[in-house]
Order: sequence, then structure tokens, then C-alpha cells
Amino acid sequence: MLNRVAVLSDIHGILPALEAVLAEPDVSTADRIVLTGDITAGPQPTQVLDRLTSLGDRVVWISGNADRELLEYRRGQRDSIPDPIAPWAAEQLREDHIDLLGRLPQSRSLPVHGLGKVLFCHATPRDDEEVVLVDSRLDRWREVLSGLDTDIRTVVCGHTHMPFVRLAHGRLVINPGSIGMPYGRAGAHWALLGPGVGLRSTAFDVEAAITQVTEDSSYPEIAEWADYFLHTRATDADALEAFAPRDGRSHAP
Repeated sequence: MLNRVAVLSDIHGILPALEAVLAEPDVSTADRIVLTGDITAGPQPTQVLDRLTSLGDRVVWISGNADRELLEYRRGQRDSIPDPIAPWAAEQLREDHIDLLGRLPQSRSLPVHGLGKVLFCHATPRDDEEVVLVDSRLDRWREVLSGLDTDIRTVVCGHTHMPFVRLAHGRLVINPGSIGMPYGRAGAHWALLGPGVGLRSTAFDVEAAITQVTEDSSYPEIAEWADYFLHTRATDADALEAFAPRDGRSHAP
């Protein structure tokens, strides 16, 4: 049984944001650091992977849809990725990075004090691209959580870059938000589990981070990319409007 688990999701290759969170006392002393996917697709993919692998066995890795897409691109299983920065990021990865991404599971379960058996995944337990939101209807939650073992009472997911905690059919669902590409509120967002649930936000020097990222990355559009995402120019309303049609609500009776 783990006493404290730090959950870091959707880092998207932003090293300064990751470093700020890793420096948090509750992260540095946590029993485990769980990564719920979308680790690499961003301007500093190799730097982020190297930093995380340096932490050793404390890190529990889970693949996200963006990690899978980079892997498929490098393996010749697809010739494009919708995210403009992703093909560039895929080309930066070394072979050991490709091997690492190829070994990542879609989900993991861990026992956490106060929460019992917790399932960690990227989007939903059954799919790395499905969308569920804090206001998704209960029928949608029943659908995406169907098939889970009855002893799993807590589910942690990422993917939509907006933090929330809610109950859905008796299960506690947690989204820690995004480390590198938050929507709606500045800062690097993460969660601390055990014995309860804490949604955390770590502030860091955004202007210094933009300078570091733009100097460190050879992505051709890095200045515009860093300005948009590190200044959190996408609001939560923007994100909810974009994601809402994908959670099935438009087909609800």
C-alpha cells in the first residue's frame, strides 16, 4: 500500500514546467510518481524523457495517445500526426526513447492508502483518445468505465488538460490537469493522492521558461508555440467548447 502518489499528466515535452513540479517537496518525497501519458509531444522531448528516466523505479509510466502517435510515426506505421509539433518531436527521439515508449502500458493499477485500488490511464480505461469531461453525462461515464473490476473505486485520467474531481457511479474520477499545456489557468497542474485527493498547481517563471524552451528547441515555430501554451492562452471555456462534441453529448437522447 502506497502512502503518497504524485500524478503528473500531459507534460508535452516542457522541461521547465516538469522541473518545477519535481522540485515540490510532496513530489520529491512521494512513494511513486505516476505519469498518465502525453509525455513527449512538445519542444523538449528528449530532455524530458532523460530527466524522467533519471528518477529510476519511482516513476510509473503510462502511454498517452500522443506518445503512441510519435511511436507509430517513427516506426513507419503512419505518415502524419494532427498535432503540428508531433512529427518534429518524433524525429528527435533516440532509439532508446523509442524502445521505452514501445514498452509503455495503457493503464496501471496501484493500491493507495485511503483510496484503495486506483486505476491510472490516459483518457479512459479502454481508449487513449476518448473524451470525458467534468460535466459529461452519467450515461457516458457508465459507458467508458464499463468492464472495470468492482474493486477499482478510483480512476485517474488525463488527456483533456483540465483538472477536476467528481463521482461517477460510485467511483471517484480524478484528472490532475496538465504539466506543460494547461487550459484555463496558468501553472503546472498535478495531483497528490493518499489518503485523500489534492489538486495542485505549481507556479514557475513563465518568461524564463519561454526563453529556455525557445533557446533549447529547434522546432521551427517554437516562439509562437511557447508563447501560446506557456502563457495559457486557451481558456477552459475554449477547451470545453472544443472537447464537448467529442464526449458523445451531441448524440444523447
